[in-house]
Amino acid sequence: MPAIELNTAERRALRADAHHLDPVVMIGGDGLTPAVAKEADAALKAHGLIKVRVLGDDRAAREAIFAQLCDELNAAPIQHIGKLLVLWRPIPDKVVERVDDERRGAAPREVKILKFSKSGLRRPEVKKVQVMGNQRVTAGGLIKRAKKRTPSKKPG
Repeated sequence: MPAIELNTAERRALRADAHHLDPVVMIGGDGLTPAVAKEADAALKAHGLIKVRVLGDDRAAREAIFAQLCDELNAAPIQHIGKLLVLWRPIPDKVVERVDDERRGAAPREVKILKFSKSGLRRPEVKKVQVMGNQRVTAGGLIKRAKKRTPSKKPG
């Protein structure tokens, strides 16, 4: 997958946001293993903007790891300074998924709602909600009731 392209203003803003972050993934002497790539992917899903520390001394190897991580994880390269790499990938806003797909119709159903934190530093909050037949879940994660239909009065 190709890496996300950002302009300089967006990259500068993300660099400023990443300044106070601590590295959440460390790449040791074994280099970029599938387990490390999986952890970096999980961190990007949870936080969106992460720092990765590479413990090797070879700058060319660090640049290769940076490019490979961005390609594998479909992330944007933000900054490579010293042994720190900064990656960014947008977090999906909210995910609404049905738990009971086999039950359809007006019966109550259980829906799982994920709400991500505003800062992206905490874990997403998972709520299981009972939704009745006349209710729906909005894109914001709220439950709305269907409006009652009133018969229209015809003149005459």
